[in-house]
Amino acid sequence: MLFALALLLGCQLVGEVAMRGAGLPIPGPVAGLALLLVLVALRPSLIEALRPTVSVILANLSLLFVPAGVGVVANLDILVADWLILSIVLGLSTALSMLAAVGTFLAVRRFTDRPAP
Repeated sequence: MLFALALLLGCQLVGEVAMRGAGLPIPGPVAGLALLLVLVALRPSLIEALRPTVSVILANLSLLFVPAGVGVVANLDILVADWLILSIVLGLSTALSMLAAVGTFLAVRRFTDRPAP
């Protein structure tokens, strides 16, 4: 378990340092996840080493949303002041995400429904 946690946190740390050092607008954890993907692609045996630890983390994922909820409550005055614009932006971003998902689904369906040559 310690190896898996060290690998996960190490990838996140490397991603964070790399993105801040390069000044890129990519979140460090996303870059760390890309690094982890590369490592797993290069060394598939890492999957079995990570599986038990990752399963426990995913089983308790809901606990990771507690800090976000506390952040919302801590910034309640901002939400009260800007509720209309936040609601509009949230609604538009949700609609655009759904349209992008539908577009992707239709494109993949169109691509896979073609008869083989």
